[in-house]
Amino acid sequence: MVFPSLSLGITSAGTKKGELFLADVNTQLKNKNVTTDIKVDTNSNLFTTITIDEPAPGLKTIFSFRVPDQRSGKIELQYLHEYAGISLSIGLTANPVVNFSGVLGTKVLALGTDISFDTDWEFHQMQCWIEFHQCGSHCFSGSVTHSFSANVNTVTVGTQHALDPLTTVKARVNNVGKASALIQHEWRPKSLFTISGEVDTKSIDKSPKVGLALAFKP
Repeated sequence: MVFPSLSLGITSAGTKKGELFLADVNTQLKNKNVTTDIKVDTNSNLFTTITIDEPAPGLKTIFSFRVPDQRSGKIELQYLHEYAGISLSIGLTANPVVNFSGVLGTKVLALGTDISFDTDWEFHQMQCWIEFHQCGSHCFSGSVTHSFSANVNTVTVGTQHALDPLTTVKARVNNVGKASALIQHEWRPKSLFTISGEVDTKSIDKSPKVGLALAFKP
């Protein structure tokens, strides 16, 4: 039996932190307007996400859950426009948490906010952020985030450089001392191999995180 609209993609990733090694395998299945992502990690957790592209342009419905956590179910509505994006999600529990996020901007500058509260309208957290991007042969980006619940500002700057048409290097650092970098190579069309690392410069005694990822699309 032939399914002309069916496509399959497989991604594997691993992260080493000290003596601990964490890995997962993600399988993505697409059939017409429905995309199913299934991920299994080394702790035998099963993560499932089902995305339905609605008839209206830019509108999506996303249903996700994790096994064996019965409280992890969540449904999300997304609307994406050329200059704006809105997301509303609600947990599938007896006392669900509602999250709202929105962004407005262009490829160069963007403004956004994230709000979280429960069904009793108890305020959980809120943060606002601003980002800028400037691309040419090199790409530069930056963001400033303010968390109202923690009263903390986070400033992040990053850069991206193409070593060749198939290989890209990215790096970023923030004001709390987190620095990360990755190198990504497209070894065949739509198939990527990525090496990444992250270090906390204010806690040198902590082991850095190192990750490997392989994305394969036939």
